[in-house]
Amino acid sequence: MALRSSSSSPIATAIFSFPCSVPVLFLALTSLISTLSLTFFFLFSRPHTQFIPRTAHLQSHNSIKVFVADLSRSFNYGLLDKYWSSYIPDARISSDSDRQITSTHLPKNLKFPPYPENPLIKQYSAEYWILGDLMTPDYLRTGSFAQRVYDVDEADVVFVPFFATLSAELQLGTAKGAFNKKVGNEDYERQREVVDLVRKTPAWKRSGGRDHVFVLTDPVAMWHVRAEIAPAILLVVDFGGWYRLDSKSSNGSSPDRIQHTQVSLLKDVIVPYTHLLPRLHLSEDQRRQMLLYFKGAKHRHRGGVVREKLWDLLVNEPGVIMEEGFPNATGREQSIRGMRTSEFCLHPAGDTPTSCRLFDAVQSLCIPVIVSDNIELPFEGMVDYSEFSVFVAVNDALRPNWLVGYLRSLSKEQKDKYRQNMSRIQPIFKYDNGYPGGIGPIPSDGAVNHIWQKVHQKLPTIKEAIVRENRKPPGASIPLRCHCT
Repeated sequence: MALRSSSSSPIATAIFSFPCSVPVLFLALTSLISTLSLTFFFLFSRPHTQFIPRTAHLQSHNSIKVFVADLSRSFNYGLLDKYWSSYIPDARISSDSDRQITSTHLPKNLKFPPYPENPLIKQYSAEYWILGDLMTPDYLRTGSFAQRVYDVDEADVVFVPFFATLSAELQLGTAKGAFNKKVGNEDYERQREVVDLVRKTPAWKRSGGRDHVFVLTDPVAMWHVRAEIAPAILLVVDFGGWYRLDSKSSNGSSPDRIQHTQVSLLKDVIVPYTHLLPRLHLSEDQRRQMLLYFKGAKHRHRGGVVREKLWDLLVNEPGVIMEEGFPNATGREQSIRGMRTSEFCLHPAGDTPTSCRLFDAVQSLCIPVIVSDNIELPFEGMVDYSEFSVFVAVNDALRPNWLVGYLRSLSKEQKDKYRQNMSRIQPIFKYDNGYPGGIGPIPSDGAVNHIWQKVHQKLPTIKEAIVRENRKPPGASIPLRCHCT
């Protein structure tokens, strides 16, 4: 079944005209000079310390045209049907909220089911909110930066509506042992079917897939077919999950790295995790008694070994709280309390350079302390994270007593400024639009619009790569010279 929604009529453009005369021109010129004078006055008299969120303003005449690929419902909302109809508590974490949803007799045959509240899955829910916006009737999408089109020839990009993360999580929750295999792996079968369907389309063949958009927020989403979709625009939470050590490499120890041409800031977009904690408004903020807070797993792999070292350095420091756990049920309340009563929230690298913990800290007005040298962050160029976050080199953070001493040296005025700046930037990390099934108008300053704006910024490079590829003579073999494959 194709995913379609109703289209709206074009917006009429009003054209105004008026007769011109010398007096009218004189008055107009006088008015213009006065306006310019006032404009320059306010521009140059504004205090330099005033924080202006560096987000691109949405303009009604500027949008990205998106065509939604024709995929069966079984690859998106049908996976939610599968999740809810065969709900089995996740062995990795208590999922009380999902149990409550199923116990209230979730209606069957719901066209747009809710996304799981299980925090292990919910943190990756960008796929759900992006598609929900595109599925919203066009007359309600007045605040969307993405304009949905129904003729692929009119599109800037082709969105592939596959809930790749949910597909992976369903497999991990039911038969984790088969996840890395192809036989007996339902997730792999879905990956294979989606890729085979999309690659057969004229749109893919015309661009080599370079103008197709996949949402891969879980680091393991579409793992088996990544090489085949590498030319596409990938929406990922960071690049950490794309690099791994393979024990089966030639000498058993050298790193087997996925080629750099598969992920690149030239073509791909870093998107935020879905925050799991509620927003704290600046007017609700109260005195913070603790210096530094962290809640999460102590033991991590790869670049995350820094977390264990930091833990050992900080666990006994006065004013520092280091807790094991994840923000589910009881853990969620602990995280809310910890983040709202601490000046700073520690954000060390884990298995990948970033996590949803950063965005929970922002919503809690807890100043992020980012200890992750290789981190890539969402919407950079639109947002300056240094206005509300503290960045610390790993080597400095691991020096005994250095980190705590540095944080204590920051003045109250500096910390207040960080929090004021953070309060203004909180909305851009929000996905939820408050409508059932995610079908309804989205916040114009929210995460979905910023994602499409970021894709829009990359279009010139992507279109250039398509033209360059299409002009090559048949049979020519030219080495890849840029990261935008």
